[in-house]
Amino acid sequence: MSTPATINLSNKLSQFSDYWNPRIAAKYNGNEVRLVKLKGDFTWHSHAETDELFLVLEGALDIEFRDGVRHLDRGEMIVVPKDVEHRPFCEEECHVMIMDREGESNTGVNPSTRTRDTLEAI
Repeated sequence: MSTPATINLSNKLSQFSDYWNPRIAAKYNGNEVRLVKLKGDFTWHSHAETDELFLVLEGALDIEFRDGVRHLDRGEMIVVPKDVEHRPFCEEECHVMIMDREGESNTGVNPSTRTRDTLEAI
């Protein structure tokens, strides 16, 4: 078995500039580590069979839930339980690491114009 490679998140994030289009930075145990740049509003969605983890790397992120809003600053994270509707949004550009089940749609069970059928690995 060879020594695993180190992943530099800043380097990976510098490889793209578009918003709401997650890239796969790594895979482990049937999960994907996704990097994404966000700005503006996303769509309401939920994931029927898996939780979703958001970790803010740069900037600030708000996630709206049906019963309130959670604010995350750099270095903060939240785990959104399966079946919980949520809508991420941010005023300024934000860099986020998302951990999701391998192959899980970025919009879960709610297809929209923001749905990415295939995520690019970087």
